[in-house]
Amino acid sequence: MNIPLIDLRRWRDGDTSLAVQLDKALRESGFLLVDGHGVDPTLAAEVRAAARRFFHLPADRKAAYATAVGGRGWIPPGREANAYYGAEADRTRADLKESFTAGRAFRTGDPGVDNVWFARNVWPGEVPELRVLCAAYEAALWTVYTELLEMCAAALDLERSWFVDRTRRSPFTLNLNRYPPLSETGPARDGQFRIAPHTDWGVLTILDRQVGYGGLQVATVDGRWEDAPHVENALTVNIGDLMARWTGDRWRSTRHRVLPPSDRAPDEELISLILFLEADVDTVVEPLPGGERTYPPVTVASYLRERADAATVA
Repeated sequence: MNIPLIDLRRWRDGDTSLAVQLDKALRESGFLLVDGHGVDPTLAAEVRAAARRFFHLPADRKAAYATAVGGRGWIPPGREANAYYGAEADRTRADLKESFTAGRAFRTGDPGVDNVWFARNVWPGEVPELRVLCAAYEAALWTVYTELLEMCAAALDLERSWFVDRTRRSPFTLNLNRYPPLSETGPARDGQFRIAPHTDWGVLTILDRQVGYGGLQVATVDGRWEDAPHVENALTVNIGDLMARWTGDRWRSTRHRVLPPSDRAPDEELISLILFLEADVDTVVEPLPGGERTYPPVTVASYLRERADAATVA
């Protein structure tokens, strides 16, 4: 599986050959590792520590911040399912995780857009530092996002700002995912995971993850599952369904999963920091020339809402 390590410092120094490397990886696996990104690893560690302090609060305290998938605040265990029974989320195999979510603090000036896509964040009073830390982390990753979009445009022989121009007013969602230990969840059901096999919905996902027995796996073209590579302080990046659709499936939005907690490490608790990055919600996504498939045009807003509704366990 081709998941290369790309050093963004080379891109900043004018090495355009990295766009060729990116194109090859996104065709074959849909995944990259990104080093030289400039995000202080201390910042990520501080976000993770603050998130852990929130997650370890009693459930009745966290309940004040509870929300549904797609909302802002605490998504309790059992609320989200990426496993399906037919066309519906399989509530009997809900993902073995809990999440705290925040979105981009941005206003377009259109109340109809802002109330849905830039809803006010809900920050826990018990962990006041979480708000400042998340804002700093999001700002750092937004710079990485911009550079990756420029590289994507170069790989497709587009103007360097082509994707950037269509993401200036875009929402994003920061998920702080806690994967509880086996000693807390008990054994997983057959077909139940920390996150069940799925593809991401949007444009790019940037992940800072911890390795463990119950870690990230990526599906190969022939359907096998392989452990995702990990490099200390490197970010894991993958494209989502909207970017695949935009390129007419030239680039793969690849299924991936997070394994259930393992009896080899019954007290293993992992926390991932995940930024799901989108395009402007009124953007019409239709395949660019040079793709392998055609799709009907779809707006970013309608597509993301449909996917969020499908993953919610009522």
